[in-house]
Amino acid sequence: MILLVNGPNLNLLGEREPEIYGTTTLTEVERMVSEACAAYGLEVRSIQSNYEGALIDFIQEHRHLAKGMVINPGGFTHSSVALHDCLKALSFPVVEVHVSNIHTREEWRRKDLIAPATRGQVVGLGTHGYYYAAMWLCSQLPQLGDYDADRTPADLPPEELPPEELRPVVGGEYEG
Repeated sequence: MILLVNGPNLNLLGEREPEIYGTTTLTEVERMVSEACAAYGLEVRSIQSNYEGALIDFIQEHRHLAKGMVINPGGFTHSSVALHDCLKALSFPVVEVHVSNIHTREEWRRKDLIAPATRGQVVGLGTHGYYYAAMWLCSQLPQLGDYDADRTPADLPPEELPPEELRPVVGGEYEG
């Protein structure tokens, strides 16, 4: 099972500031991620909440069943030590997604408390970022074995590499 976790205001995807966040709705995002994960035989459990405690309760409730997580913490990105600590306690990889590029927006959006608790980020690619995060996560699960958040991605022989268009971009270290 893959968890899809969305924080505050993401229930307004498709209508809130479409010039920044696009016109794709959260329901469409959930369907896209579910279909991507289904190709790997994985189901998706989704939550969206404007309440930090509800997200943490959901994550903790599913922590022993899940194999990975795609999370867009929304505004909690910049403020939630509690969500950061919750993610650090997990034994599976987490990929953080942001529809817009938070690193090129207002200065206060560049402070990311969640990134250090995740395996990686997909930012600024619109709602397609959810798809890319899910595909990377699902494609890596067989190679991850017992997950270690500090381990680099598994090295694969050339014949096992995913098609070029599905390969994650590798390089650089997040300095958040």
